[in-house]
Amino acid sequence: MTAAYDRDPLETAALEHLWLHSNDLEWNELTHGGLRVFVEGRGATLTDVRGGTYLDGLSGLFVVAAGHGRTEIADAMAAQAKKIAYTAASNAANPAAITLAEKISSLTPGDLDRVFLCSGGSEAVESAMKIAKQVQVMRGFGKRYKIIARRGSYHGTTFGAASLTGSADERYFGPFMAGVSKVPSPNHYRNVFGLTGEAGDIMCARFVEQEILTQGPEHVAAVIGEPISVANGTHLPGPVYWRMLREICDRYGVLLIMDEVITGWGRTGTWFAAEHYGVVPDLMTMAKGLSSGYAPIAAVAARSSLFDDFRPDGRALNHLITFGGHAVAAAAALKNIEILERENLVERSAEMGTYLFELAQRLREHPTVGDVRGGQGLLCAIDFVKDKSTKQAWGTSHPFIKFLALRTQEEGLVTRVWDVLHLAPPFVLTREEAERAIEIVDRCLTEAEHKFADEIA
Repeated sequence: MTAAYDRDPLETAALEHLWLHSNDLEWNELTHGGLRVFVEGRGATLTDVRGGTYLDGLSGLFVVAAGHGRTEIADAMAAQAKKIAYTAASNAANPAAITLAEKISSLTPGDLDRVFLCSGGSEAVESAMKIAKQVQVMRGFGKRYKIIARRGSYHGTTFGAASLTGSADERYFGPFMAGVSKVPSPNHYRNVFGLTGEAGDIMCARFVEQEILTQGPEHVAAVIGEPISVANGTHLPGPVYWRMLREICDRYGVLLIMDEVITGWGRTGTWFAAEHYGVVPDLMTMAKGLSSGYAPIAAVAARSSLFDDFRPDGRALNHLITFGGHAVAAAAALKNIEILERENLVERSAEMGTYLFELAQRLREHPTVGDVRGGQGLLCAIDFVKDKSTKQAWGTSHPFIKFLALRTQEEGLVTRVWDVLHLAPPFVLTREEAERAIEIVDRCLTEAEHKFADEIA
C-alpha cells in the first residue's frame, strides 16, 4: 500500500494542478490504483513513473493502433517540423496534408474522395454535421436542419457533438442544440423491442424511418450513427441494419453520416467498419487510429457529389478549423498509415481480435458475465450483470464495478470498466498478451464475485 507521502512529484503535481476527466482519483490513491503517470510505451506495454508495467488494454482510448514507441513516426514529425509545421487551412495547403487527403480517399470505401482535415473526433463530428446542413440548404432545402442520432451513442464533447451523444448529461449544459432526436440503437442483448438478432436490427432501422416521417422529411438533414456503438457497449448490428438505413436515407433525401472515429483505421479488422456492411455513407468521420495518437488529427471524408454542390459558383464551406491540415500531424498520420500497410496490421487486428474474442468466451462461466461481444477486429466487451436471468446491470457507480476497475489496473491491465469492460488493445498485441489480459480479468472478476457474493443472484 502506498501512502500519500510516497507519491512521485509528477503524481503530486498532477493531482494538484492537472484537470483530468476523472475527479475521484483520491478515493483509490492510497492503494495507488487510480491515477497513473505513464512515461514510456513500447508495443502494447506502458511503463509508469514508478517503473510499473501494464498491458494497454484500451489503446489509450481506442487510439494507439500501431502500438507505442514508434520512433519512425516521431522522426517523420520532426522532419516535417523542420520544413514547415503550419499553413492556414483557409486558403493554403502543405504537401503532407495534400498527400494525406489523397491517401485517405484511396482507402475509404466508394466515392468518399473529398477530405476535410481537423484536429479531433469531436471536431470531425461538428464538421460533418455542418457540412450536411449547408449541403441541404444549397440543394434548396433550407428547412432541413434536424439530425437524428441514436440512444446510447457517443459522438464527442463539443456542444454540437454532445447534443448528438446519447449519454450526454443535460443537467450541466442543457438545453442542447435544437433539432436533435434520438432513436433506439441495435442491441442484440437488451433489445428495446424484445427482439433478437436481425429482427431487432430491422425494427431499429424502421424506427429511424418513422422518426424521419414524424419530424417531416423536409426538416431532416442527416442521420448519424457509429457502425459499431462502442460507447453503448460494443453492439454489432447485422448488415441488414446499415443497408436499410442507406435505403431509407436515400428515399427521403436525408444524408447518412457514419461516425468511424473509433472503428476506423483497422480497429474492426478492415480499414473501415463500413466495409463489413457494404454501405457507403455520405459523410464519414475519423480520428483516433488515423495517427495512432502520435498527433491530434481527424478528418471528414465526403462523397464527391456533396462537394460538387459547392462548385457551380465557387461557394465556400462556411466552416473552418484553425489546425486543420496541420503539417506535422499529417506527417504523423501518413507514417502511421504506412506502418499499418507495411506490417499488415489491419489484417492482424482481425486475426488477434478473433483470438481475443475466443479467449474471452470462458468468462461466460462467471455468474456476473451476462454477455461477451466482439469478434470483428480488436473490439471486445464483457457485459456484467447481477442476475443473468433478468440481465440486471450493476450501474457504473456500484462498488462492484469500482473494485473491478481498481483491481484490474493493480494487476497490470489498463482498461475501462463500466457495466461493460472494454478490451481494445493495439494491433501489435501478441497471443501471450491477449492470454494475459483475459487471465487478469478472470482472476479479478473472481475476487469481485467473492467480495460481493451477497448481491449476486
